Amino acid sequence: MVKDQDKVKKYLTIAKGQLDGIIKMVEEDRYCLDVSDQLMATRALLKKTNNLILKNHIDNCVKDSIKNGDDSKLDEVIKALEKQI
Repeated sequence: MVKDQDKVKKYLTIAKGQLDGIIKMVEEDRYCLDVSDQLMATRALLKKTNNLILKNHIDNCVKDSIKNGDDSKLDEVIKALEKQI
């Protein structure tokens, strides 16, 4: 993940800020659908971040593992993808 570590940290920092904002919205008793919209935006950003992490894992760890005759990393990715469905 070293390749995109800065991008991942940036996305997570943004998501953290969004969550802080959502907490404030709840405390202020803001309109439910506005809170929901912000939750969905945060969820989308976290999904994007997770996909980036998985892509880097495939591009690096899984490819290296397969080159060395070990397909256990491929099984890990399959299990991770199943959790997303």
